[in-house]
Amino acid sequence: MTFKKLFTLVLAVSLLILAPHVSFSQESPKEPLRVLFVGNSFTYFYNLPQVVAAMAESQGKEIITRQSTVGGSDLGQHWRKEKGTKTMGLLETENWDYVVFNNHSTSPIDSQDEFYDYGKKFADLVKSKGAQPVFMQTWAYKSNPLMQPAITTAYGNLAEETGSLLVPGGMLFQQVRQWRPDMNMFFDDKHPSSNATYLLGLAFYRFFTNDSLEKIPARITTNDKDGELLYLLFVQNEDADFLKQVVVEANIKSVVK
Repeated sequence: MTFKKLFTLVLAVSLLILAPHVSFSQESPKEPLRVLFVGNSFTYFYNLPQVVAAMAESQGKEIITRQSTVGGSDLGQHWRKEKGTKTMGLLETENWDYVVFNNHSTSPIDSQDEFYDYGKKFADLVKSKGAQPVFMQTWAYKSNPLMQPAITTAYGNLAEETGSLLVPGGMLFQQVRQWRPDMNMFFDDKHPSSNATYLLGLAFYRFFTNDSLEKIPARITTNDKDGELLYLLFVQNEDADFLKQVVVEANIKSVVK
């Protein structure tokens, strides 16, 4: 046997021995989550979809968020393409991993039949598109905390009946109002303040990643179309720490195990 043949044989045997322990392929990069937020001013106040994406970016993650939000709209109007809503078009033409819905703030109390009807219709539609429906439980007005039990029950029942996921925004508001009545959670009587949107952003970041909240900054930034730094919202450092604790102790069920 020549030296060349001997070398080739030794090399082949070595590769057979090493093969189970060596990977010659690289894993393809993980695709970013694509999340569509559907709702009204409860979602777009202080840029909740962008805040979620910016929180993720600050931690080296990518969550692509888009929104179909019109002030004062309910899910029936989104379904019927009223008030300039673009939800149906976005569901038909683009691919999503999760679609987050919030209904009109009084729908769970004053329009329960429509609340359940259109919630179920959208949950079924989203599933048929290969995405997962998520309901954002809304919160009681500043002037009437007694709204919360009915809201909590309605969203909980809807999520359970449709096999959808739930982010308990109203419950988180309730906890903050109980333990920190000095903290401003409202822009007016019902819309979220920057503190509240920060809280909701933390909840959704935790929901989508199950990651630690510890290093998420108190100032949430992104970049505009020219690459300039754009500040989405500010909260005080001590308030940010408290709001993180509220979200962690709520034990929100994450989509990541």
